[in-house]
Amino acid sequence: MISLIIGNKGSGKTKHLLQLIDEALEKTDGNVVCIEKQPKLRYNVTYKARLINTDRFGVSGCDAFYGFLSGIIASDHDITEIFVDATLKIVGKDDFEAFADFLQRLYELSRESEVHFVLTVSASEEEIPKRVFDFAKKI
Repeated sequence: MISLIIGNKGSGKTKHLLQLIDEALEKTDGNVVCIEKQPKLRYNVTYKARLINTDRFGVSGCDAFYGFLSGIIASDHDITEIFVDATLKIVGKDDFEAFADFLQRLYELSRESEVHFVLTVSASEEEIPKRVFDFAKKI
């Protein structure tokens, strides 16, 4: 399953994401991963979640990020949730159709691995292609 926290800059997406991380850690018996573009959340995310900075690994673009997520899941079969902050900064803000294709591939990965993805998306809902909501839900 893929859940999207959608809103423009300053709308409280990251704060909502942090609340969801804490809730997930209380409920799950598995591992929780939080991914960010730059090291901004290190003091906000509890040590119980794995915090990963994509800049540290040179990850940018949809294909690279999909491979990165696949590798994380392949290396730890106990992951139940992956939270991503600033998704469009990682995959690129310029092409919403490529972002929709990425989410469709991510949906298949989620189904196969049984990992729930929650992503923040800094955009208005109108900017996002409607087909995204066939395989992702807005929260």
